[in-house]
Amino acid sequence: MDFLLDPNVAYLFLLAGVLLGLMAIISPGTGIFEVGAFFCLALAGYAVYNLSFNLWALIVLVLSVFPFVYAIQKPKREWFLALSILGLVVGSVFLFATDGWRPAVNPIFAAVSSILYAGFLWIVIQKTTQASHVRPSHDLSTLVGQIGEAKTRIQAEGTVQVAGELWSARSEKSIPNGSPVKVIDREGFVLVVEKSASSK
Repeated sequence: MDFLLDPNVAYLFLLAGVLLGLMAIISPGTGIFEVGAFFCLALAGYAVYNLSFNLWALIVLVLSVFPFVYAIQKPKREWFLALSILGLVVGSVFLFATDGWRPAVNPIFAAVSSILYAGFLWIVIQKTTQASHVRPSHDLSTLVGQIGEAKTRIQAEGTVQVAGELWSARSEKSIPNGSPVKVIDREGFVLVVEKSASSK
C-alpha cells in the first residue's frame, strides 16, 4: 500500500473517485459508478489519513459539490458548473501539501489531469443535463384520439396499426380484424381502443 502514499497516485485516485461520484449523482441506480467511487475515495482517504494535507483544500473540495448539484437540476446554469469544476480542481490539487501551501502533486501532472478532468466533466454534464430535459421525440400521449386499423381481432388483446406502427391493444367490446379503430386511452405501451364511429 506504500504506492498510495505517493501524492500523485493519491491525487489520481481522488480525481477518479470524485468523477465517479459525480457521475453517480447524474446517473443514479447503476451501481457501477457508486462502487467505483467508493473504492477510489477509500484509497484516496487512506492517503489523506497518512499524508499531510491542507484543511482549506478539503473544505473547498467538499463545498464544490453543492454548485454541481444545483447546476444539474436545470439547464443553463453553466456558471455553477464552472464554479464546481474549479473548486474540485483547486481542492484536489492543493489537498496534499508540502511546506504549507505548496502542492505535493507534480505541477505538470496536475495541470494535464485537471484539464482533461474539467473538459470531460464539462462535456458529460452538459450533454446529460440537456438530454434529461429534452421532451421525447415520440410523445405517446399524442396517440390518444388517433384513428387506426385492427390487424387482428381485438378484445382482451390484439394488434392495431396506428400512426404507421403496430401496437398491442385491448378493447371492452370485440372488434373484428380490419375494422377502423379509435384510440381512447393508453396503458403503458398498450392502446385502449374502440370501434371507430366512421366504421360501417
